Amino acid sequence: MPFSINVQQLSKQYKIGKLHRENMLRDALVNLLKHPFRRFDDQAPEFIWALKDVSFSVKDGEVVGIIGRNGAGKSTLLKVLAKITYPTSGKVTVAGRVASLLEVGTGFHEELTGRENIYLNGSILGMAKREVDSKLDAIVAFADVEKFIDTPVKRYSSGMRLRLGFAVAAHLDTDVLFIDEVLAVGDVGFQKKCLQTMGNLRNRGRTVLFVSHNMAAVENLCPRTIWIDDGHVHQDGPSKEVIGAYMSMFADSQRTGLDLSQMNNRRGNGDIRYTRIEFLGFDRKPLEVFRSGDSAVVRLHYRAQKSISNNIVFGFRIFTDLGTLVTDLSNGCTGTEISRVPQGDGYVEVEIDFLNLMPSRYYLSLWLHNDGGILYDVLEHSVAFDVEVSNYYGSGKGIDSRNGIMFLPQKWNLDGVHHQCDSGRSGATPLNR
Repeated sequence: MPFSINVQQLSKQYKIGKLHRENMLRDALVNLLKHPFRRFDDQAPEFIWALKDVSFSVKDGEVVGIIGRNGAGKSTLLKVLAKITYPTSGKVTVAGRVASLLEVGTGFHEELTGRENIYLNGSILGMAKREVDSKLDAIVAFADVEKFIDTPVKRYSSGMRLRLGFAVAAHLDTDVLFIDEVLAVGDVGFQKKCLQTMGNLRNRGRTVLFVSHNMAAVENLCPRTIWIDDGHVHQDGPSKEVIGAYMSMFADSQRTGLDLSQMNNRRGNGDIRYTRIEFLGFDRKPLEVFRSGDSAVVRLHYRAQKSISNNIVFGFRIFTDLGTLVTDLSNGCTGTEISRVPQGDGYVEVEIDFLNLMPSRYYLSLWLHNDGGILYDVLEHSVAFDVEVSNYYGSGKGIDSRNGIMFLPQKWNLDGVHHQCDSGRSGATPLNR
């Protein structure tokens, strides 16, 4: 079977740091007066390898997932494959027409209308006008932009751009489709529609590379997954095996992840950073075991490098072992405002009255920002914890994972059964806990 994508020893290097470039004679003279003894190479840029010696091939019609932590090189890989950026070394071959959805509105011309952008994208792919005509109605209906199809794209919301971008990429006649995590910003209904469409693309023999943090979606859509870690291919194989290995990498964090200060894989400007997380009971004693129905306190320790005054929001997300978001907790959700965080160490706590999680392994991603959108700290899947089987009802049967993914406390009343069947008997009592 021929290959749609062939990557051989691909590497991509970026320069970081400040580059002193004088675009005008005035700038050069000013800098010379300020730093008369500075050598021109004193501020040499620093280099990092976003990708290093990456090699793999994808057959025609394969749907392949790309997973890895933030900063691992996943998005850079797709940008190189889509020829948005070029490799530093190595060889990349992509056969056939290529469409990509790597960022919201990628490939759109701001001044053109939605309709004009659809035809523009079609012409770039080498499609005749009549071919685009045959796809136009389906694209517009999928994107749900009928009322705005003749409005310039610059007036579209990010959601409208996203819907139109995916609709164009999925419906125009392409051989290879690259999709980045951008789908995560859509609403639930749109995500479901996109995932269904990607399943159809697989059945129609399209080659798809799908980058996502949603492990359930990757395992469902992609028979094969490539795990990118620190710019390298860490593992390439059947999705279930690769995802299992990837998620098990976080398993040790249940024992060692309580100290967050030494974790390097984080984002944010660092003005405030998480340093530790504790799981406590309501008596503020360490909670060794989580069970469905328990109460718990999550204590988040932090260190502020300076005094911060701008509605600080502490929060974390709970994910299943397949990366499905269970819930998002923050002081912002409850309207508990933190107007100022003084310099130094401190902590915040969130009390959870009832842990309605089924027995399984879960992961926490922590984040910290202000109302202005400034990120101070983000730690993805930094802490793992297990919820154990509970005998919440005292029945001896326990609450276990066979009952689903969420535990809802319940009481059953049997008055109606006894009224119909045992009307001559007394002693009928409701079944409570």
